[in-house]
Amino acid sequence: MPPARRRQSSGPAAKSAQKTLSFHNSSKISKPSSITPTSPLIKEEKISSLTTDDVKPILDPIPAPAEEPATVEKEKSTEEIEADAITDKRIKAYWREREAERITKRVHQKGLSVEEKILRLWDMSSHFGPAIGISRGKRWERANRLGLNPPIEVLAVLRREEAKGAGKDRAYVDELMSSWGVAEEV
Repeated sequence: MPPARRRQSSGPAAKSAQKTLSFHNSSKISKPSSITPTSPLIKEEKISSLTTDDVKPILDPIPAPAEEPATVEKEKSTEEIEADAITDKRIKAYWREREAERITKRVHQKGLSVEEKILRLWDMSSHFGPAIGISRGKRWERANRLGLNPPIEVLAVLRREEAKGAGKDRAYVDELMSSWGVAEEV
């Protein structure tokens, strides 16, 4: 014979079974406060006792600059100077080295340029930190500051793409994640 089950009560719970919270009662203070309420009469007296000499203008006039500063270019770091000196031949050699580490070639990247392949490899290299939510250039700088020795060829490609105005500073994965589930308008 199966064990007997407990019966659940079919009626509503008793009123005193559960306490309720009341947020509408303003007479109870749950925390001590150092602010003492002031009456409207005191505020009116303070306002009426002010004179025009006591009131300062809210907006002070902003003094015009004496001279317009010329656009100041940021000084290049040693890494940026080194990256600017890298040739296309060295970038292609870097990519051939990365491809030689693999057992097979990347079939899905046949239509991409060498620069785009390098940047996508950079995006997927978790050794240098997360790629989502940070630009490629800032990620490279952060990895360099942390002593992770990011490839200088990646910085060279980033600086060339920036000079072209190609707008490839955002990680490819980041673009995919931010557009996920968004329908394209036709």
